[in-house]
Amino acid sequence: MLSPLTHDDPAAIGAYRLLARLGSGGMGTVYLGRSPGGRVVALKTLHARLAADPVFRGRFRLETDAARIIGGRHGAAVVDADPLAETPWLATEYVLGPPLDTAVRLGGPLPEPTVRALGAALAGALGRLHASDVVHRDLKPSNVLVTAYGPKIIDFGIARAAGDDHLTRAGSAAGTPAYMSPEQAGGLEHAPAGDVFALAGVLLFAATGHGPFGTGSPADLLYRVRYAEPDLTGLPPALVPLLSACLAKDPAGRPATDVLTARLHDGQGEFADHLPPVVLADIARRATDVWLPLPDRLPAPDGDPYAETRPAVPAARRPAPSRRRFLALGGGLAGLAAAGAGVALWATRDADRSTGAQLPKAPLLGDAPDSLWNANLLLPEKTTERGFPLVAGDRVAVPAGLGIAFTDVGSGETTGVCTVDTVWRTLATDGREVYVVPREPEADHHELAVHTVDTGRYALRRPGVRVRGLNANMYTTQLACAADGIVYVAGATGTRADFGEAAIAAVDVRTGRELWRTRPVDPREDTPPFLGAVVRGGRLVGFERSADMQNFAPPLLVVRDAATGAVRWKQPVRWGSERPCLDDAHVYVGGPDLVAYRLADGKEAWRLRGTGNDQYATPVLREGTVYTVSEQGAHAVAADSGKERWRERAPQDNPPSYTSEQYLAVGPGHLFYRTRLGLAAVDLKTRGRSWVYQTEADHLVELPERQRMFGIAPGSLIALPLN
Repeated sequence: MLSPLTHDDPAAIGAYRLLARLGSGGMGTVYLGRSPGGRVVALKTLHARLAADPVFRGRFRLETDAARIIGGRHGAAVVDADPLAETPWLATEYVLGPPLDTAVRLGGPLPEPTVRALGAALAGALGRLHASDVVHRDLKPSNVLVTAYGPKIIDFGIARAAGDDHLTRAGSAAGTPAYMSPEQAGGLEHAPAGDVFALAGVLLFAATGHGPFGTGSPADLLYRVRYAEPDLTGLPPALVPLLSACLAKDPAGRPATDVLTARLHDGQGEFADHLPPVVLADIARRATDVWLPLPDRLPAPDGDPYAETRPAVPAARRPAPSRRRFLALGGGLAGLAAAGAGVALWATRDADRSTGAQLPKAPLLGDAPDSLWNANLLLPEKTTERGFPLVAGDRVAVPAGLGIAFTDVGSGETTGVCTVDTVWRTLATDGREVYVVPREPEADHHELAVHTVDTGRYALRRPGVRVRGLNANMYTTQLACAADGIVYVAGATGTRADFGEAAIAAVDVRTGRELWRTRPVDPREDTPPFLGAVVRGGRLVGFERSADMQNFAPPLLVVRDAATGAVRWKQPVRWGSERPCLDDAHVYVGGPDLVAYRLADGKEAWRLRGTGNDQYATPVLREGTVYTVSEQGAHAVAADSGKERWRERAPQDNPPSYTSEQYLAVGPGHLFYRTRLGLAAVDLKTRGRSWVYQTEADHLVELPERQRMFGIAPGSLIALPLN
């Protein structure tokens, strides 16, 4: 999959260091690259001979726009692009999964449930494109990547537009003959219905291993596409009527994408549950290949007259993973696939400290420090789905891939992965142990289990604590928090089809005894009740969702007795938080105003009013001072009185990022928050920025005793100094 760089490949494109080749075609070359912050990307370039042609430049720009429209859920998320550069380039996420044709070649035709799940997801992706007046025009098995989270569509009619043996032209339309629509093959307009025709051919291939019109010369294929009936041999009978309709010669007779989505799949289960073990194993192999030693750059050919002016630049090489790390993963990937456990992805250090190699540093202001380490992980794409790093003893735990990755807080070495199907909302720590609620495979299972993770074996301790009457379906289940061996869990009493009643329970994981159970203040059965919660001084303090959030009803700040679950007080607030900020006297809440509520009775202690449409980010607290950020910059407020001590005037060219996305950290000398261009450090004495570190890390968590903080960026867990 990874090929060496050639002697005349550049060392970097834009800000991205090139590591290896992923492939090359008629339009350009695709590289594996790494950003200054440590993110792995696929970087597509346009051949120099085509870059001078305005037509090809325009098509490359259109591909970039289409990739942005389809987004990271259904396609490879666009990280960066410069279609106007001398060599136009597009950087996207590096997708961990084989093309569909490779997946079928590995294990044979896919089972009908897999084909249905695949088809529903692809129909949804095409529907998103069509809603923006974009059509793919070249949908085929090699342009569908199969990941553990669902298929992704790539190559929007550009990558094979010239110089490819598999591509032909009919009239003014370009595409791949075996999967063209009849109208496209005839040189007519290719509308959304043409993508539906191609999708049917892709699903037929997935289910049978052959395309709808066989093989042969482009001319033969184009004739069959226009005039012959499709070959449906081997197609499961239940799929024949639907795919036959999609393969109708008349575009008006084909169903719309939303109809396909509804008729193909019921939306139940995770996509990985439908994948054969051999495909899961290949996904895992591709994940590991990135972290194995990379191939050396190829030397210039003998006698190359330009060899001296195009010196070979050795590709950066990673240390080979240690035997200890592989053993910690429970016998390697083959064992995982054979057990049907899915894909467990782990991380390695981004710098080999033993050789003195350092992470790339990109200060935008001042002398930004090097990161202490950067562990590369497969993390959810959406910021709201990543959660916070969990610091438990000397390890940091985060959900990555289909497991929980544990990283040493000092070295950044990933010590092991616990393979378990879970999400960040069903993980919690009390600072010593990590607790998890695995997703139950049975949709109607009327109990959930809370386990601790054995970090010696990186496995769940069995049997765990069973909580009867709550369903571990991942839609409603939540570990709100944990403290002193007691976990506070939320869920619903029904099934996925009928959620029943929402409930909150406190369970002692040491004895297995349920201490109490109650309902949320304003229950909504199909959603976890808590935005975030914490235990302090015998109180369970949390932001609970409103049942009427669809109408923008505000969340509730609720304080309960941790021993009984009884509500001590509640207060509607304008803004909830995943990380409540409080001390022994007050709870501090951001939003249009910064407000302190008395922890004892919920009465308002003070309010710092905002200006205009500005918002205060979720605050943090240190030594009697509340710190927050607005669109104007950082603020420091006295915790006891609400008196503003100082405020920063942020530079206009690098203002704070959206306050609703801010998760701050504070150390002995600096306040840290996200700007539009990186992580800013504001000096608590001078009240000005000391530096800005170029990273996309957010969800910051401090570890004061080790003078470091941790943040989650797309694809990585990063550690930075807290001083």
